[in-house]
Amino acid sequence: MQLVESGGDLVQPGGSLRLSCVVSGFTLDFYAIGWFRQAPGKEREGISCINTDPGTTYYADSVKGRFTISRDNAKSTVYLQMNNLKPEDTGVYYCAARGYYCTRTYDSQPYDAWGRGTQVTVSS
Repeated sequence: MQLVESGGDLVQPGGSLRLSCVVSGFTLDFYAIGWFRQAPGKEREGISCINTDPGTTYYADSVKGRFTISRDNAKSTVYLQMNNLKPEDTGVYYCAARGYYCTRTYDSQPYDAWGRGTQVTVSS
């Protein structure tokens, strides 16, 4: 199982980025995918999770209304659209695969595989 994140960049406050998580070695259709981030000196934080069909989603309160998670199983890719970015969104963003549903407690649920992360920096 392999997950590779991309799309991280340096962006000004108020800007947007779209992160991608491309998976290989397994069929995305059968896995929930979570997005997490870790800021320097802080613990890892769960950002969002998306289930398989019907694709229910969950978001951390800190990103609700600004971030949108989506998936394209045909492309083996999960996206995280991030709008109205704030300096506190800075961190390394990771995606992870879970071979079962994620729920409201997705942040603490076990995941089967993790990517290596992509850096997002929000600064003027």
